[in-house]
Amino acid sequence: MSSAVRIAVIGAGSAQFSVGLVRDLCLAKSLAGSSIAFMDTDVDRLAMIHALAARYVTELGTELRFEQFTDRVEALDGADVVVNTALAGGHQREEDERALLDRLGYYRGLHPAEGFYHQYHLMRAIAQDIARVCPDAWLIQSSNPVFDGCTLMTRETGVKMVGLCHGPFGGIREITTILGFDPDRVSFEAPGVNHCVWMTGFRYEGRDAFPPIDRWIEEESAAYWKRADTHYSHTQLSPAAVHMYRFYGTMPLGDTSRVIWPEAWWYHQGLAGKQRWWGETGGFDSEIGWGQYLKRVEETVRRISAAATNPEARLTEIFPPTPSGEQIVPIIDALFNDRQGRFIVNVPNRGAITGIAEDVVVEVPALVDGGGIRPIIVGPLPDKVMLGAVAPQVLAMERRVAAFRFGDPSLIMQVVLSEQRTRS
Repeated sequence: MSSAVRIAVIGAGSAQFSVGLVRDLCLAKSLAGSSIAFMDTDVDRLAMIHALAARYVTELGTELRFEQFTDRVEALDGADVVVNTALAGGHQREEDERALLDRLGYYRGLHPAEGFYHQYHLMRAIAQDIARVCPDAWLIQSSNPVFDGCTLMTRETGVKMVGLCHGPFGGIREITTILGFDPDRVSFEAPGVNHCVWMTGFRYEGRDAFPPIDRWIEEESAAYWKRADTHYSHTQLSPAAVHMYRFYGTMPLGDTSRVIWPEAWWYHQGLAGKQRWWGETGGFDSEIGWGQYLKRVEETVRRISAAATNPEARLTEIFPPTPSGEQIVPIIDALFNDRQGRFIVNVPNRGAITGIAEDVVVEVPALVDGGGIRPIIVGPLPDKVMLGAVAPQVLAMERRVAAFRFGDPSLIMQVVLSEQRTRS
């Protein structure tokens, strides 16, 4: 089966994301003939992405059409799928806010109120536009906060929506690589809420694969942590993740070990504290690790910009046509070409995880096909994980969303006071 769809990409000026999306679409032969509406408020970046996409499909001989818009409503007109990757205010606002929080004593700690309110406004407005302009479209939410934003949009608009995050897959790739497993023979379950998911099942060739993790921790982890080439983003089997595995009795997956906050404040006590738990760089959230991340992003954008301004450059050599590993295009293919697949998604709970409200968005495995997205029933999480990590995350999200929805300053104050570094 093959279906052409219209996809609107909001925030398409995100060069690395959009190039990856176009590459995946080119590889999805069953979506040939589809049209992509790129939308962004940055005219220059929008034009660059549009030109790169057109050149890329020409080199591959793929049947895809592209348009560019600065008006969101125009871009949404007739859309079957809306991919939202937009960041309100861009990365500079994010950096300004991080600097302010550092000055106020919230050292690199993922403050529970950080940045979310800007995004809430934008995400709700986009969902409201979809409900009005293309009510039958699927919204694929790619930018953070997936947990808060998707719950907010579910409650206020009722659009068909799924949130996606690559964190669990990055975690599994790291574990698989370190253990020397064939990734095609690995299966796992990691339910929870976005950025707070826990590997409750892990199998290799059908057998329980937790014992090999335990052996690696006992016999090889110390040497691995001392290696000079251990990258700042090697979060999955860091000392912090292993400590959580022992503490909670279940392995945190992906970004979980660095993001659950403020419950795990003790991992973030200054640079020296971070270095204890994430090695020499102090991990992704230290001034060292974050600086390395920004440098890598700048280099990627520079490489994309150089390719865009060089008409002689062969884009398929610079960006080889290989799958990105993201779920967006496979999910679109499953929905519109009725190709059933199993994915990890963020959707309203609807009973998937015991003890969480029906309309709270959870991250769970789901079956996706022409009939829609059906979360797989997980049941209860282990008590230590639920009481010590997941339930506190849900409560913190509810405070943030309620503060935004009702404009109640006392709820915002509760959010601030829940942060253990608040001193006045």
